[in-house]
Amino acid sequence: MAEPDVVFEDRSRLAEGVRAYGLIVAMWLRSTMAYRASFVMTAFGNFVVTAFDFVTIMLMFSHVDALGGYTLPEIALLYGMSATAFGLTDLLLGSMDRLGRRVRDGTLDTLLVRPVPVLAQVAADRFALRRLGRITQGLLVLGYALVSLDIAWTPLKVLMLPLMVLSGAAIFGAVFVAGAAFQFVAQDASEVQNAFTYGGTTLLQYPPTVFAKDLVRGVTFVVPLAFVSWLPALYVLDREYPLALPEWTAFLPPVVAAVCWALAGLAWRAGLRAYRSTGS
Repeated sequence: MAEPDVVFEDRSRLAEGVRAYGLIVAMWLRSTMAYRASFVMTAFGNFVVTAFDFVTIMLMFSHVDALGGYTLPEIALLYGMSATAFGLTDLLLGSMDRLGRRVRDGTLDTLLVRPVPVLAQVAADRFALRRLGRITQGLLVLGYALVSLDIAWTPLKVLMLPLMVLSGAAIFGAVFVAGAAFQFVAQDASEVQNAFTYGGTTLLQYPPTVFAKDLVRGVTFVVPLAFVSWLPALYVLDREYPLALPEWTAFLPPVVAAVCWALAGLAWRAGLRAYRSTGS
């Protein structure tokens, strides 16, 4: 009977964490909506700032017809998918990079004494609705790509679109949590985390053909960001896969996301167990 009890306890803990996350987010939303003009301006600013990334790509194409063998609409598909997936993660878990600061100044102790999962509290802390600007920008670029591309649609290709966004967001989420767990050990490591999150989404906005094969191997087999957009998007575009990977790898993002979350969960628990209060 022990094993079913453990499973039930884990599910109960998960439900409790989701409920706590929702309550904290609702609190921050009420705070945000108290100053609606400020919210609109910051969300628009977020939209404009992130839009400059795609403007840069468009400027490149004012001088070339293809980049790494890919046309502008094809790169727009890669860009839109990765930007939308990352935008969802950044909206839901974007506060995780503040954990090192909490460890350093001792305010994490406040979260530990509350009867709520620490991960839910850290993830929902200072929930920033303005990050919807990034998601909106990614969706607009994705819409442009889908309208401009001449794709031979099949039911599997249609299914691949939401699969890419949701699985990609989950993979980025696991990287956020693993990066936060590392901050239990190295409190000033938020920039290391950002290299894999913000840096990772920038990497995925360009085709794999413009990067060295060693880098492509790294983001496929070590930190599997290639499963966010590259591999499933290449299936949609009927493009050759990098590293001579088989076609079925395009359908692995949900599996990769589940494995990444399992490893990130282990890292988080290990980091939380190793934490020692500052005593302040």
